[in-house]
Amino acid sequence: MSAKIHSRTRHVVSAVALSLAFALAACGPKDADIKAAADTAVASAAGVSVAVANGVATVSGEFADDATRTATLARVAAVKGVKSVADSSTIAPPPVVISPDDALRTSVMAALAAFPTLTATISDGVITLNGEIKKADLPLAMQALSALNPKKIDNKATVKK
Repeated sequence: MSAKIHSRTRHVVSAVALSLAFALAACGPKDADIKAAADTAVASAAGVSVAVANGVATVSGEFADDATRTATLARVAAVKGVKSVADSSTIAPPPVVISPDDALRTSVMAALAAFPTLTATISDGVITLNGEIKKADLPLAMQALSALNPKKIDNKATVKK
C-alpha cells in the first residue's frame, strides 16, 4: 500500500509542478503589453514602428542616422518581455545639397546654349564670361544672364564685329 501512496504522491506532485509551470508562463508579459512598451521606446524616432509576435520585436521604418537606429534598437531590446529584436529598418540617405552656384551654373549653361562660342565660370554668385561673341549678340547674352540675378557678371569675352 505504501507503493500505491507513493505513486499517488508522485502524480500529485507532477500535476502541481505542471500547473505551476503553466501559471508562470501565463504570468509573463503578453505581446500586447510588450508592444505598448516598445512603442514608447521608438516614439522619439519619427517614421519608425515596432511589431511584436511571441516576444520578438520587429523594428521597421526609416531612421535619420545610424546612431539613432542603434539607440532605438537598444531601447527596444531593454523592454521587459522582449526575447529578441529583428531589424527591418533602413537609414535615410543624406540629403542632396545643391549650392547656389550649382543652381546658377545650370541656369547659365541653359542661357548660353544659344551662344556656343561663350563659356562661363561661376564662383560665389559671380558669372565670368570667356570666349568670343559678336557685338550684335552681346546685349542678348547679357540680358539672358542678368535675368538669372547673379551678384555680378564679369565679361572677359572677346567682342567681334
